[in-house]
Parts: sequence; structure tokens; C-alpha cells
Amino acid sequence: MPDFLRISLRLVALLAPYKRRTAAAYGAMLGGALLNLLPPAILGWVIGVALTPAAERTAAVVALPAWLPGAAAIEARARSSGPELLGQAALLILALALLRGILGLWELYLGSWLSQRAAYDIRNRFFGHLQHLSFGFHDRAQSGDLMARAIGDISKVQQFLGQGLLEAVYIPVLFGSVAVVLFGINPRLAAVALSPLILLALVTLRFGRVIEPRFKAVQDQEGLISTRAQENFSGMRVVKAFAREPHEVARFEEANAEFLNRRIHVISAFADFFPTMTAIVVLAEVLVLGFGGRAVLAGEVSLATLSSFIFWVVLLAQPTQNLGFIVNRASEAVAAGRRLFEILDTPSDIVEAPDAPALPPLEGRVRFDHVSFGYADQTVLHDIDFDIPPRTMVALFGPTGSGKSTVASLIPRFYDVAPGQGAVRLDGHDVREVELSSLRCQVATVLQDSFLFSATIRDNIAYGRGDAEDAEVVAAAKAARAHDFIQALPEGYDTIVGERGVTLSGGQRQRVAIARALLVQPRILILDDATSAVDTETEHEIQAALAELMAGRTTFVIAQRLLTLKRADLILVLDQGRLVERGTHDELLAAEGLYARIYALQLSDQERMAAEAAEAEADR
Repeated sequence: MPDFLRISLRLVALLAPYKRRTAAAYGAMLGGALLNLLPPAILGWVIGVALTPAAERTAAVVALPAWLPGAAAIEARARSSGPELLGQAALLILALALLRGILGLWELYLGSWLSQRAAYDIRNRFFGHLQHLSFGFHDRAQSGDLMARAIGDISKVQQFLGQGLLEAVYIPVLFGSVAVVLFGINPRLAAVALSPLILLALVTLRFGRVIEPRFKAVQDQEGLISTRAQENFSGMRVVKAFAREPHEVARFEEANAEFLNRRIHVISAFADFFPTMTAIVVLAEVLVLGFGGRAVLAGEVSLATLSSFIFWVVLLAQPTQNLGFIVNRASEAVAAGRRLFEILDTPSDIVEAPDAPALPPLEGRVRFDHVSFGYADQTVLHDIDFDIPPRTMVALFGPTGSGKSTVASLIPRFYDVAPGQGAVRLDGHDVREVELSSLRCQVATVLQDSFLFSATIRDNIAYGRGDAEDAEVVAAAKAARAHDFIQALPEGYDTIVGERGVTLSGGQRQRVAIARALLVQPRILILDDATSAVDTETEHEIQAALAELMAGRTTFVIAQRLLTLKRADLILVLDQGRLVERGTHDELLAAEGLYARIYALQLSDQERMAAEAAEAEADR
């Protein structure tokens, strides 16, 4: 099946849950199409009869199409009636127009309702699917592009699934109905009238094949523009700090210029095709008038028949020409649908088995059973093997890029160990074989990026437990040494922080994030460089609180601070994805390995400064 058709059918399938409304909308459209057949027949007949003297109105002259309701009675009256015939015809056409208008309004309402509902559904599906995709997907994806798909692409699908799709069905229905009528009246003249319109349909379909990939290129570039803008807005402080405004303007102008070029490429296709389409419509009208007029003069066709033929061709001309705009809208929708389905068809790297059991309450034993792991083609962990007893504080230490954060991310199953590459076990349970929610509600993580939502501080702390009482929120904030600065804010716990918590300092954001993790009362706590953004005094306060709260929990801490390392029950030293040393601070110094070398280069200064601070405090 051609890709264009496959995507189109998937988009149309979005209407499947609303069969009754869809049937009503297309019923109204079909009724309107059939009603549109009547005025040309009546107008042509009236013109033919009105221009024929009453004495010459033979059965052939007043003959109406057999399918027209009441044709025989109207013909009998027409042979002798006078000017009142025109008034009666006018009233009939007015009544048909009124009925057609009622059907049109119903069609418009239902079409708009269906398009809005389909957009609502696919928007929810898209957002919901993004929530279930793994860290690996979001590591690769660009948030600006995802926003462009969630807003711009869904909007284009919505525009097509309403009136666009109805119009796309209406045109062939109308064309087929008129063709049946024309061939039933005069096959030869019908062939002359419709042959250019068939050519127009073929040209329009060709236009659709040309324009769809161009629209896809436009929408891809639109996603890039959104990404550039989103990155700039999020990183505005960095831009201004380095006076890089001109550079950012140039980067955006470059992306915008490419967007303009691709838009012009689309416009050029319209410029190439639309004059041809207009010329074909004019050709159809000229051919009908030329061949039909000659047939009237030869007595082969009545004037009424020729007049009706011209009206029917005019009736077909505009919708057929509009086919270009319909193809335009359909092409945009298919290009947008392809981009949406690229995401919706992306499977999550983290898949929960349908019958996965809930993880029972944990003691906190963590076992890495000869784990190797990599991102794409790059292996970042090599045969990591350790067994951590419950209620142990473990420090993960090593140079940048040694794999510390990856080890921590495998515990709550943010990433999956591939089959045959070992296993991560909690209390003996392979994390790949248990229910995800039951796993992650027992493993709390404070990431390096202390992200806060644009909401109140209370809501941010209670994010992991929506049912938490205010007293519990306050207790967690006090434990994280956040309560005092929160109370000093104008609205206290009801203070709304800015986007990503920008209205708070780095240390304040970290303490709120720590409070958020502590509120869920995890059995395993992961602090991924959680004190990296706080000063020494604040870190001391947090560490004092955490020392008490860590009791009874297994805690993994990724840190470069000597104070944290000294307090750890066990230090795991990683280098280039390998576990090269393990032991306490004193044991590792005595081993004179990698840890001792890094200590001599970096950590000894921290110890000296701490000693000097202690002496100064004692002198006071």
C-alpha cells in the first residue's frame, strides 16, 4: 500500500469511535450533493422552454429528465403555461437552496465537531505516549520539535479531518452523480464535457504527489525553528551572560531562512499547477459550448439540454478546481500525520510484562550481577558486579564519564540492561520482571537537574504523593533544610515558582527537590550529585538532616565532596565504565589506587579547607 494512502487511512480511522456522527455528517454531505443536481436541470429546462414559443413547445422541447420528481406533470403544464412557469421554477429553486443550506449547516457543524474531537483524542494519545517513552528516547528527542508536533501537526490533521475530508469525499460523489446524469441524457456530449475534468483530476493527483514531501520538509523545518526558539528561551541567562545575542539571532535567522526557502518551494508548486488547472476548467466550458451549440443548430440536442449541460459543467468546475486546495490540505495533514505516527509508533525501550507482579516492600538490598550496558553503539558499563546490603550508604565516585549516573539510573529502571548482559536485582527481584510503578515508588531519585514545575512549592514537594498532608510536606521540607527559606517567601508554601523553578536559587531548588524525594519515604534513595548546587554551609545542613533520614534506607550518593565520601559505608570507584576499586575512604587511601590519586589532586584541598575552617571556628 502506498505510504500516502496508508497514512491517510490511519488518520481517517481517528473518526471510527464516532460512527453515528460521522454517518450523519456524510449523509448530510451526500444529500447536499444530490440536491445540487436539481437546479441545473431546472434552470436549463426553464431557459429552453422560455425561449421557445408556446406553439412550438413539443414533447421533446419540454421533456425533463425522468429522474426529476413530478416531471410528467410539469411537462404537461409547460406546453401551455406562460410567464408563471418562471416564477414557479424560481420558487422551486429557492426551496431547494433552503434545504441545501440546512443540510450544509448540519454538515458544517458535524464536520467541525468530528475534527475537534479527533484532534482532542490524538493530542491525548500523543502526550500519553510521550509519558511512557523511556529516558533513552527523551535523551535523543528535542523538546521544541515535540512541541511543534503536539501543536502544529495536530492542528493540520484537525483542519483536514473536518471540512477538508468532507470536501474530499463530496467532489468525487458529485462528479460521479453528474457523470451518470450526463451520460444518461447524451453520452456523446457528456464525454466531451467530462474529458477535460478527468484530465484535471489526474493533474490534481499529480500535484498531490509533488506537494506532500514538500510540506513534510516545511514541517520538519518548523520543528527545528521551535527547537531553536525553545533552547534560546530556556538558556536566556547563559546567552546574556556570554553576550551571545548576535550569535543566537544569526542561528535563528539561518533556520528561519531555510523555512522560508522550503515554503517558497511549496508556493512554486502551486504556481506551476494552478494555471494549468484553471485552463482545463475553461477548456471544458468551451468544448461544451462549441460542440453543444453545433448539436443544437443541427437539431441533435435541445436548447434545454445544452443549457443544463453548461450549468452542470459549471457546477463541477469549481469543486474540481478546489481539489487542488483539498490536496494541499490533505498533503499537509498526511505530512503531519507521518510525523505524529513516527512518535506514536516508537516503542518504549522499557516494556513492562503484562503479568508483571508488584514489587513487595523492599529491605533495600541492591545487586548488580555482572552488568554491562551501553547507549546505542557505545558501551559505558563493563561487567559491573557488586552486592549492597540493606541500609547501606554507598558513594559512587570516579572521573567525569566514568558511568556513575548510569549505574544509578539502572536501579529504578530508567534504562534496561539488555538480555545476556547481566541483571539489576533488588532484594533478589530482577527489576525487569516487576511492575514499574511498584518499583519506582520505592526508589526516589534526586537528579543533577533539580527540575521544578511552574506551580506552588507545596505542589512541587508533594509531586510524588498527591495525597500528602500539609504536615507531611512541612516535615519533608524541614528535613531538607528548606522550611526556613520557604517561610520567608511572600506566599510561603503557596509561592508559585517560575518556569523550571527559575525564581529560586540553585541551592533552594535542590532542597525542594530533596524534600520531594524524601516525602515518598523510599526504601532506596539515589542522590545524583544532589548537593552540587549548594554552598558548603547549606550542604552541611542538608547532610546533617540526611544522616538521620538515611537510617534504615539504602542510599546511593554521587558526589565529589569529601564530606559525603567520608560518611559513606562503602565507596565504589568507577573508571571508564569499570568498577576498579571498592572500600571505605581510609581503605581506598591505603590502597594507593585511583581514589588515592584523585584525593591527592582534588580532595585533599577540601580536607585542608575544612580543617582551617574548624580551627577558625574554635578560635572564636
